[in-house]
Amino acid sequence: MSQPFPDAQTAVRAADAPTACDLCGRDASRRLCRRHETQLAERLADLPTLYTEVDQCLVPRGHGWGEIVATRGAAGPQAPLNEDVLDTTNTVRAAEVMLLWRVDVQRVRWPHHGAPAAADLAADCRWLTMELDWIVQHYPAVADLARETGDLEAQARAVVGDPAPRRQVLGTCVATTDRAGTVCGTSISRLPGQTRVRCRGCGYLYATALDWAALAHFQPALADAC
Repeated sequence: MSQPFPDAQTAVRAADAPTACDLCGRDASRRLCRRHETQLAERLADLPTLYTEVDQCLVPRGHGWGEIVATRGAAGPQAPLNEDVLDTTNTVRAAEVMLLWRVDVQRVRWPHHGAPAAADLAADCRWLTMELDWIVQHYPAVADLARETGDLEAQARAVVGDPAPRRQVLGTCVATTDRAGTVCGTSISRLPGQTRVRCRGCGYLYATALDWAALAHFQPALADAC
């Protein structure tokens, strides 16, 4: 992981309101422009699923443990895989990296709090997503966070296949958010093959066949046609 702790020059800049995106230099009222903020949010959402795919791709050939192969993706079904990949591209390492970023963001935002307990990759990505609005406005090392998140994504894509699969837009969330029956309405999308999706608006988890059927049935276009 690249060192997240800001140097003296970065710390001085942290006291000033940002005027340009730390990645592309475009005018912005925050440390990341909207394009790079959206890109970071999407990568944080995708990393857990991608690394689940990585774990499924890296399996022993036959019944022995002598040679690791990629079972799908760009390398092909029987292509030998460099075993160094197992040391650098796996869920455990990705979780370690994202936990370090979570620890540092918490250190900067709440310096008097203790470090968070170790969690899995999905939990750390979810936490960073919830704090993203503050991160893109105030966190001095946000550009490094964005770059390293992109590196983790690229390493996973190299195993599961490239180009990156497009997210499938499924519709808008049909979960109710209060007793009055207010419908959430947040856009719901997933990667091909992803079977569990949590709404970023209300937090509802779509995971069962009934969930997916309800999501499809109650889309506004379908409801209007009935």
